[in-house]
Amino acid sequence: MAKKKVAPVKKTVAKKKEVKTKSATTKSAKTAPKSKRLQVGKAGSIASKMTAKKVAPKGSTPKASTKKVVKKAIQTIAQKGSLKKALVKPVKTLAKPVAKKIKGPSELLTDAIVEGVLEVKGRNISVLNLQDIHNRVCDYFIICQADSTTQVNAIAGSVEEMVKKLTGERPYRKEGFENSEWILVDYVTVVVHIFQTEVRNFYNLESLWADAEVTEIAFDK
Repeated sequence: MAKKKVAPVKKTVAKKKEVKTKSATTKSAKTAPKSKRLQVGKAGSIASKMTAKKVAPKGSTPKASTKKVVKKAIQTIAQKGSLKKALVKPVKTLAKPVAKKIKGPSELLTDAIVEGVLEVKGRNISVLNLQDIHNRVCDYFIICQADSTTQVNAIAGSVEEMVKKLTGERPYRKEGFENSEWILVDYVTVVVHIFQTEVRNFYNLESLWADAEVTEIAFDK
């Protein structure tokens, strides 16, 4: 019997092995982890972006652009601040009104008497406020002086005229016109004492009412 050839069999085996290796490579490619695939995809996209970027024109630097942004920001802040100042109205602080003391009839009468004394240049006017004293004779004593009898008379006449003009009051009683050394004009709540200088120093009425509040007007210093 003739022997069979073995060569063709070997060729078929080799082909089968090649097929196996090809299938193995395709399987390995399919079974590769997704992370590796993604990395490859990212690298490709980054490279494409890098190539697609436009070249910046000459002279434009990133520092210059940041400076412009900062300037614009400062301008907007300044504009907002000025707008706020313009919109916000300053609050005016109103000063508290000072309560004026309302003068009573005695105070008005006192003012009129003092004006009458000053009209004829009476000197050393003392206004004694007796309202806080318990056993007072009246509310106010007004003491003044002159250097002559004629001036004492003139002061008394001026007081009467001024009081009548300003308040309409007339004296309740009058004394001392005979000698004109000490004339007393009584308006009940206010009493006026018009002295010659020597007589005033002798009687010193201010010392009798030392507890009174004294206001000095047109005093010789």
